[in-house]
Amino acid sequence: MGIRTGAQYINGLKSRQPEIWLSGRRVTHVCDEVVFQQPIREIAKLYDMQHDPEYQDRITHICAETGERVNNAFLVPKTHEDLQARRALFEAYAKATFGLMGRTPDFLNVVLTSLFSNASFLEKYDPQWAENIRAYYRYIRDNDLFLTHAIINPQNDRSKSSHEQQDLFTHLGAVRETPQGLIVRGAKMLATLAPITDEVIIYSFPGFKPGDERYALAFAIPIDTPGLRILCREPMQDGTRSLFDHPLASRFEEMDAVLVFHDVLVPWDRVFLYNNVEAANLLYPKTGIAQQPAHQTGVRGLIKLQFATEVAVRLADSIGVDVYLNVQNDLGELIQSVESIRALLRIAEQECDVLPSGEIMPGWVPLETIRGLLPKMYPRAVEVLQIIGAGGLLMSPTGADFANPELAEDMEKYYAGRSGISGKERVRLFKLAWDLCGEAFGQRLLQYERYYTGDPIRKRAIFYNNYKRERTFDMVDEALSVLDLNELVAKA
Repeated sequence: MGIRTGAQYINGLKSRQPEIWLSGRRVTHVCDEVVFQQPIREIAKLYDMQHDPEYQDRITHICAETGERVNNAFLVPKTHEDLQARRALFEAYAKATFGLMGRTPDFLNVVLTSLFSNASFLEKYDPQWAENIRAYYRYIRDNDLFLTHAIINPQNDRSKSSHEQQDLFTHLGAVRETPQGLIVRGAKMLATLAPITDEVIIYSFPGFKPGDERYALAFAIPIDTPGLRILCREPMQDGTRSLFDHPLASRFEEMDAVLVFHDVLVPWDRVFLYNNVEAANLLYPKTGIAQQPAHQTGVRGLIKLQFATEVAVRLADSIGVDVYLNVQNDLGELIQSVESIRALLRIAEQECDVLPSGEIMPGWVPLETIRGLLPKMYPRAVEVLQIIGAGGLLMSPTGADFANPELAEDMEKYYAGRSGISGKERVRLFKLAWDLCGEAFGQRLLQYERYYTGDPIRKRAIFYNNYKRERTFDMVDEALSVLDLNELVAKA
């Protein structure tokens, strides 16, 4: 089939009835649930972009294997031009969502493409695993499906490994084998957008210990598989808020969920890894499922940070406070943060790693640097928005106030900004800023960015250890060698 339309994506959602729980009740038809309706429309727009002449040649390509047009997320980069083709997709989707949706379809499709292109890693453990992931990649590619994933264990007792938890199946693990497949039980999080996706892929961060064999799993199943329960977090918006009052929260709410597996059957042809601690611990470094999607993460993070910075600049301008040195300093800091991420992305794309297969991966040092900086830069952008907006962020009227003729004079007189900025224009800017920096929606975005790729402290420690392992720090020896030279001169 190749690329889907937005309507085909929505029809796919309507054809299934996954077990979704929201605010204590079961959702029977996800497309009719008001909380999900606008996010579904936003994802549908991304699918429609694939058919838009303005975007099609930039974000899709003709698959050499099938002759069908497919999304660039399924492109295995072998040249710098391929890398740029993927970058064009990441930018287009990020700009369409202002970088606020962290799990648009391109993200996990890049992960799956990395698993496919490096499936040879799995062959030495079980050739069938490699064959399964290759077949699954082709299935998702050719049907243009939307994946969620859940790779983190529930926050129960973090001081103990999976097999040491009070209940053997608190964390997702294998119960038994059957002729049809593997029976799994337990929970995983954080399945972003799970209620409005087609399938879920499960794998885990490294860190398995002897005794954790039953939890060393990687597989994929349809989101409506019997026994799979989706427990949604509390919504950040009720689906009825106006675009005027909440221009972002009303559109880009990404539902997160805990996935609970009640003795779910995973067919053998959907199992990619099982009962092997070594393979599970090496899955990330050996398949590129951290490095390749970090490219998408970096582009999306750049757009999100740029958007927050542009909102801060326009906010300051609207009330004339950007004439003050302290405000200029803060805004200059944000702009330099944006340009730093932009430069790091360009370096990553130029300083590529080439695998024996010929696959190109953007450089890991600049990509990991981005991953280390964004959890600090984005919260800082939110803080600057809060500082610039000050009390004005707490005093905005509603769209209904502007619609009432009796209040029109007061709305314009007391809510106007600097000369040339009407009351309505200023309030709309402040509401946009409040969605980013004050609303529950915005706080979720901030927390999401802090922990987007895991614990930032642990990630930076891993980065340091890998960096130290690969480098010799020769300049230190060169600087110290002058002492040896001076000693030789003195002896002469």
